[in-house]
Amino acid sequence: MNLYQPNLVRIDEIIEETADTRTLKLSFQDPEIAEGFDFKAGQFGEYSVFGAGECTFCIASSPTRKGYIEASFKSVGKVTQAMRRLNVGDTMGFRGPYGNHFPIDEMKGKNVVFIAGGIGLAPVRCVIWNTLDLRDQFKDLTIIYGARSVSDLVYKRELQEWGNRSDVKLYQCVDPGGETPDWTGDVCFVPALVEKAAPAPQDSYAVVCGPPIVISLTLPLLEKMGFAPERIYTTLENRMKCGLGKCGRCNVGPVYVCKDGPVFTSAQLKTLPPEY
Repeated sequence: MNLYQPNLVRIDEIIEETADTRTLKLSFQDPEIAEGFDFKAGQFGEYSVFGAGECTFCIASSPTRKGYIEASFKSVGKVTQAMRRLNVGDTMGFRGPYGNHFPIDEMKGKNVVFIAGGIGLAPVRCVIWNTLDLRDQFKDLTIIYGARSVSDLVYKRELQEWGNRSDVKLYQCVDPGGETPDWTGDVCFVPALVEKAAPAPQDSYAVVCGPPIVISLTLPLLEKMGFAPERIYTTLENRMKCGLGKCGRCNVGPVYVCKDGPVFTSAQLKTLPPEY
C-alpha cells in the first residue's frame, strides 16, 4: 500500500460559506473504502487537485455522520484556487485520516465550551456536531464564535440552528466595524465575548481554534477564569504537508504537529518552543 497515494473522492455538494470560503461534501468512490472509513474528531486529511497539488485541512464533519466527509477551505493559494474551480460531480483526492484527536470520551458527562474565530470554526464544528449527535452524554454545551465581519461568518445556517436549540448556549460577535444594521450579536473581539459569556470552569473542557491571535489571547484567559490547562484543547496547523512526519515542515522542537498533533492542550503548548 502506497501511503502517499490518495483515495478518489467525488464532490457531492458545494456550500458557499462566504465570498472566499467553501465547504465540500465528499464521498469515496471505492465502495470498500466508503464502507470502512472511520475517523475521530480533530483529525485531518490531505486533499488534492490532480495537477495542482495537495492542501491540508481538518475533516470538518462529525465522525458520527457516516458515508461522507466535509472540508471547508479559503481560497488563498494555488491548490485552494484549483479546488475553487471544481464543480459537483468532479473527482479529487484524499489521504487520511491523520493525527490525534479531541478526547470525546473524556468529555462525556462534562460541560464543553467551544470557542472559535473565523474559519477556525471548521475543526470546532466537527466536535460540536459530535457532541450534539450524542447530546444526552454531555452536560452544558456553550458555543462562542466571532469573525471580522458579518460576511465572514461561516456555517450561517448551522449557527442559526444551534442558536434555536434549547440545549445549547450560543454567543456570537463581529469585530468593531464589521457589524450590519440588522446584526443582533455582540460587537467585540472573541476574548471579550468569552469574558462576557463567563463559562464556568468547574467540571468543564474547552475547545479553542482560530487565528493565532485568538488562540494566544484566549488560552491564558481561560486559565485565569479557572480552566485547567490540561482541559483546554486547541489545534495547530504549522505548515503541515506530508501528514506522515516525513517532510519535517511541521517540526517544532521535539514535536511533529502532523503526528503528535494537531490537537494539543494548553499545558502541552507551554512545553514547546515559541515558534509554534
